[in-house]
Amino acid sequence: MSVAFDEMTNADGSIRSAYTALARWLSNVPPDVLDFRRKEAEFIFRRIGITFAVYGDSDAQERLIPFDIIPRILTGTEWRRMSRGLEQRVKALNLYLKDIYSRREILKAGVVPEDLVYQNPAFRPEMNGQKVPHDLYVHIAGIDVVRVDSETFYVLEDNARTPSGVSYMLENREIMMRLFPELFADNRVAPVENYTDELLATLKSVAPLSASSDPVVVVLTPGIYNSAYYEHSFLADKLGVELVEGRDLFVRSDVVYMRTTEGPRRVDVIYRRLDDDFLDPLTFRPDSALGVPGLMSAYNAGNVTLTNAVGTGVADDKAVYSYMPDIIRFYLGEEPLLKNVPTWRCREADHLKYVLDHLNELVVKEVHGSGGYGMLIGPRADKAQIELFRAKLKQDPTNFIAQPTLALSTCPTFVEEGIAPRHVDLRPFVLTGSDRVRIVPGGLTRVALEAGSLVVNSSQGGGTKDTWVLEES
Repeated sequence: MSVAFDEMTNADGSIRSAYTALARWLSNVPPDVLDFRRKEAEFIFRRIGITFAVYGDSDAQERLIPFDIIPRILTGTEWRRMSRGLEQRVKALNLYLKDIYSRREILKAGVVPEDLVYQNPAFRPEMNGQKVPHDLYVHIAGIDVVRVDSETFYVLEDNARTPSGVSYMLENREIMMRLFPELFADNRVAPVENYTDELLATLKSVAPLSASSDPVVVVLTPGIYNSAYYEHSFLADKLGVELVEGRDLFVRSDVVYMRTTEGPRRVDVIYRRLDDDFLDPLTFRPDSALGVPGLMSAYNAGNVTLTNAVGTGVADDKAVYSYMPDIIRFYLGEEPLLKNVPTWRCREADHLKYVLDHLNELVVKEVHGSGGYGMLIGPRADKAQIELFRAKLKQDPTNFIAQPTLALSTCPTFVEEGIAPRHVDLRPFVLTGSDRVRIVPGGLTRVALEAGSLVVNSSQGGGTKDTWVLEES
């Protein structure tokens, strides 16, 4: 694997321009001050209850995502280049979803294989021919981006169902401003705290045409035992809307109502943090106690908007990801502005042969996997792990893709031994309304805290950083 690009320091030891003020500050601040502020940040996170659960973990209720106090910095120019690519990608995702649930031109043209749609467990036949408000399916996207050099950003994954992590982006910034006001005085950092205003504007813009001029928005959560419940309650609070569970809603005459102390109140937009399967026991899983009976009939009648739309998962698995450059060309007639990581589809015989011959060099992922689970990082795997994956691939090749081991960029990170480079990725959040696309400058930077590790997922021991985009004067 090649040497990773360091986002702060050039190969000759000079400091890259975005990091000049930070590098000067780091050279003057004593390590014990940094350590004290790291402990202070952890104390604040614990006090306000920013935790997440890992299913099957006996300490599930008590997990904090480690927070690194050294920010990750991008220039305004780098950000503009990235955000143009993000906007292009989400636009294509929306057109793809509209097409595969209606005319299926892309399947007829042979650009995407039919079985990738029809045999995809996230494909919802119930959505065939279903008109969704404003023809928008993905209102909130989390696109995972990695960097390999000063110019090149790759999209690693498209999260088009219910992307999480935005609460950490907002809380990380708030804590940094509280702990390091002097750093903000030295750097013109673009704000992210207007994200919830932008989110609310997006949600209201996609209300059904039958809604009032001031649409009623709610956040639908599975409840307190969900791993991302903190984020659900945080967002509802910041948006100034009700946080509801399925039992708080009911459907009458194809209209959704919320139970309130003043009687039923019509609901126009549901920002749902609940998987398709559990939304409506009359349409999907009959054993779901989390959903709202009749919700899909209200949706089919065009009386409520669900964000994101039902069935978006068919666009964000790792096999469909490999076709995204072709999807962009097909719908937009443009070349992708952000690259895809080269991907071998193990469902194709020649790709499978290559992967089996090069397992020790590649990253192998389950098509529907997430959270860093179910993957093989060849260069770091032992012989037993490689042979286990060889058997899995031979048994069910359609369930896997493989990619080269990218040298993800590194950022300075405050770890036990002091300041050291650690690998990072970035999840910017793209909001698509009926009026426009909104992307706040930054996103959630995830960092692999173990030396040499490429796994940044919080469920696998990764941490987070504040992401700064510098405004030009």
